[in-house]
Amino acid sequence: MTAPATSPGWAHPVRAAELPFAPERLRWVLAKVQKWQPYVDGSVLDGLSAVLDDYTPDEDEVDVNAMRLRGHLMRLVNLAVTAKVVEQDARVDRVVDRARTVRSEELPGDHMKAVGHVRQMAWTLDELLELLLENQCIKEAP
Repeated sequence: MTAPATSPGWAHPVRAAELPFAPERLRWVLAKVQKWQPYVDGSVLDGLSAVLDDYTPDEDEVDVNAMRLRGHLMRLVNLAVTAKVVEQDARVDRVVDRARTVRSEELPGDHMKAVGHVRQMAWTLDELLELLLENQCIKEAP
């Protein structure tokens, strides 16, 4: 349905607005958009350097680093799947599978094995990050 506008100097017909969702669904979308943050984030590189440096983290640091790396892996895996890079590049698909596996494994009770596990997560994260950059799924920070 169209109706002439009442604004002076505007003679073009204007359609009534059609909302894509019900009002409560629009509020939900708005809340999601307001919480959204782009993935350009230096904390990934900070997490990698904290784990892959020559320094061996103590037991408390291993737990904290494992939790941070699991979060980063989850975010990058979700990004790769959502952007469909997994379907376009078999290497990304393999690394995403490895990331899901290493992320879901429990941290070993032995301190040195736990350090090794966290470093394995870090190397997987680094490889996935490089592949996503190569596939132009994400951009390097300026």
